[in-house]
Amino acid sequence: MPVAAPLIDAGGLSRWLASPGPPPLIVDCSFDLGDPAAGPRAHAAARLPGARYLHLERDLSGKRSGRNGRHPLPERAAFAECIAALGAGDDTLMVAYDNGDGMCAARLWWLLRWAGHTASCVLDGGFSAWRAAGQPVETGEHAPAPRRGGFSPRAPLARTVDYPELRAALAERRYLVVDARAPARYRGEVESIDPVAGHIPGAVNRFYRDNLQPDLRFKPAAQLRAEWLALLGDRGLEAVVSQCGSGVTACHNLLALELAGLTGAALYPGSWSEWCAQPGAPVARGAGPWPSTRRPA
Repeated sequence: MPVAAPLIDAGGLSRWLASPGPPPLIVDCSFDLGDPAAGPRAHAAARLPGARYLHLERDLSGKRSGRNGRHPLPERAAFAECIAALGAGDDTLMVAYDNGDGMCAARLWWLLRWAGHTASCVLDGGFSAWRAAGQPVETGEHAPAPRRGGFSPRAPLARTVDYPELRAALAERRYLVVDARAPARYRGEVESIDPVAGHIPGAVNRFYRDNLQPDLRFKPAAQLRAEWLALLGDRGLEAVVSQCGSGVTACHNLLALELAGLTGAALYPGSWSEWCAQPGAPVARGAGPWPSTRRPA
């Protein structure tokens, strides 16, 4: 079954699994920022049939240096090896899901595009939607590990912007930075994870959960498009940069843009956790995009 869109619903995936031909590779990305062992536990307790597990911090992130953010991108070769170890090849159709609001599944979807892989999608509504649809789950031990696949990194299909480029572009207001964090964190009123509160000067706020309906499925494409165009104004997508706390929920916003037919925005992988760790990086607080204070060097 070809992947025509970045989302698939529970019914569509069920029909796909029951159809003749090679099944998709299903990957569970469930993760809890407050308890890194919770995702593996939940996966062991119940998962989609045949699903394999990837851990946000071990598999979908690289090594931290203290200044490159909490979830830096993995090395492309290391990420490709991780995907190949699941049995995937360059043409394998992959479905990502998690047991939350889709933020980690979106991270895998984006990473696959960054690695040049187009045949991937996210299960809309994740594990909760699968169970609500009465679909079967698997428990207990996995089947034997598959033979290593031939997955290899190819030309990236997703753009990134790094700290030096973003910092240099700040004075010219060359980019529109969209911050995916909760509004109170964006405004600098609270900060429960990173050492500094606030946001990148000039950034606007689009909380990633605003992409979702109450049942954690994405809003219809037309609604997403209208909401995003109202936020972006006349900015071209090549001038839009998505960021969050550590480069994870920013991928959720990029997935929403893709669903809305608005393609071409870049990811700032280090996001706020990298930005606020740089000596002298300017910090803005409050609801407006430009009021700021500068940290001492």
